[in-house]
Amino acid sequence: MKLNLRGVRSITQPSMLVFVQRTSFEDMTCSVAQCLDVVGEWWSLLIVRDAFLGVTRFDDFQARLGISRNILTQRLNHLVDSEILKRVAYSDHPPRSEYRLTSKGRDLWHVITAMRQWGDQWAAPGGPPVETRHTACGHIVTAVPVCSHCGEPLDVRSVTAVPGPGASEGDFDRTRLARP
Repeated sequence: MKLNLRGVRSITQPSMLVFVQRTSFEDMTCSVAQCLDVVGEWWSLLIVRDAFLGVTRFDDFQARLGISRNILTQRLNHLVDSEILKRVAYSDHPPRSEYRLTSKGRDLWHVITAMRQWGDQWAAPGGPPVETRHTACGHIVTAVPVCSHCGEPLDVRSVTAVPGPGASEGDFDRTRLARP
């Protein structure tokens, strides 16, 4: 079915939009696809971003993001089930929990930082809405990936992809790695 958006004035007209069922990447031998299966939905990444900013409570996530309570509940449950966040009770009467990043969740810092820095460069004409200060030296910093062996900065021109130990036959069909 071809999607025709003519006449749609805003995304708040869901009756005029066609929704496509999301495909799971769980069977794909690809670390990027596996990451997307966990945090590839935009609300999930914004929840993780806010968790890095110190947001822990449901009402605070909801107020900051403007997300409906039922969608927020689904996303938080998914992030807890995926061990990105953990639920920690802070009140028994009434029962209330905070959501805190796990070590698996904290490992997404580089992902969120790369996305933020890209957005700062390409989508923030007024300048970065938030900056990162290095606690040790006090300076505003840009995160730069470096080689874990020699310390040289890394970019797309300075690295080459090679099959890893988890690669399966056919993973690199139609890529540069498949060419002799």
